[in-house]
Amino acid sequence: MIKLKNNILSKIVVIAHDNCKPDLLDFLMERKSWFFGRQIVATGRTAEYLEGGKLNLPLIHVNKGSDGGYLQIVEMIKNGEVAIVFFFRDANIVQPYHDDICKLLNTCDLLNIPISTNRSGSELLIIGKIRMEASEKIQSKFNSN
Repeated sequence: MIKLKNNILSKIVVIAHDNCKPDLLDFLMERKSWFFGRQIVATGRTAEYLEGGKLNLPLIHVNKGSDGGYLQIVEMIKNGEVAIVFFFRDANIVQPYHDDICKLLNTCDLLNIPISTNRSGSELLIIGKIRMEASEKIQSKFNSN
């Protein structure tokens, strides 16, 4: 398991295949207050779509998935820079760079990085993170007394 370099400042990755981009944007807009102030990384076209959709959250751009963006994210994960991956993917399509996608999914599995590939899983992942953050705040208050 990879240790995150700095849990608070760890990056959150958001990726969506083309026909899933509207759903990702809606998801991020609904949970905008949770994402606010966090470092969000997006592959090229996903970042462009989200910015065009008036998300108004700062995004760190990496290359398009087809231009090595997935592999850039894999390296970030291996370096302990990524806390969560939200990857709204279309499982019915196989891209020419499918091996890069598999490498991303496998890296998350091997290094125990939470990844969600659909909206329902993403909602549950955020609820879990909110509960963990609340528990950590209570624990730190308890320990400081």
